[in-house]
Amino acid sequence: MFTEDDLLPLSGLQHLLFCERQWALIHIEQIWIENRLTADGRVMHERVHQTESEGRPGVRIARGLRLQSLRLGLSGQADVVEFHKAVDGGISLPGRPGFWTAFPVEYKRGRPKSDACDEVQLCAQGLCLEEMFGAAIDGGALYYGEPRRRTDIAFTVELREQTESLAARMHNLYRDRLTPPPVFGPKCDACSLRDACLPKVISRAPRVAKYLSRALAGEEE
Repeated sequence: MFTEDDLLPLSGLQHLLFCERQWALIHIEQIWIENRLTADGRVMHERVHQTESEGRPGVRIARGLRLQSLRLGLSGQADVVEFHKAVDGGISLPGRPGFWTAFPVEYKRGRPKSDACDEVQLCAQGLCLEEMFGAAIDGGALYYGEPRRRTDIAFTVELREQTESLAARMHNLYRDRLTPPPVFGPKCDACSLRDACLPKVISRAPRVAKYLSRALAGEEE
């Protein structure tokens, strides 16, 4: 169990799954460089948090809800949490009769990704809500800006285990203050931290050093 002083940003989980070096540059070395993609995403989140809506019949909406889990050592903010009217048991809402179930909704600017970065972030929100309210959260939704529709995500056993494992890995890296070496790949092209990371240059460094060492040894002979 963590204390509130130990909590790490929940949003870091998607950075970690995308690239451990990117996560370390942001959360250990405090490097952040914004590009068009990150700026568009930030504007979308700000717009979602500021939008006023009472929801639809049987649904109440909370925007920018603060989240935390002392079990996982995470804290963050949900874009939207929908509270759906429940038939039997659930969450009690101030000033609202009956019981409700929580359903987190995370907004993303682009299209669905090939990895589980977004699903892990959403699941972490669900795990925080479960701990905060003491009630089971079965799933949530991801809303993507380009298709302009949302996709329901079930919080399966496998997704929960992946999320918890990433949270533990993030705390281990943060405790050791380690910035992993770069692994250059196609995803580096869209990374806003490419110029700070220098994946091609640093990835070649060991080979260059080895080559130089051999050259100097030959010169000495």
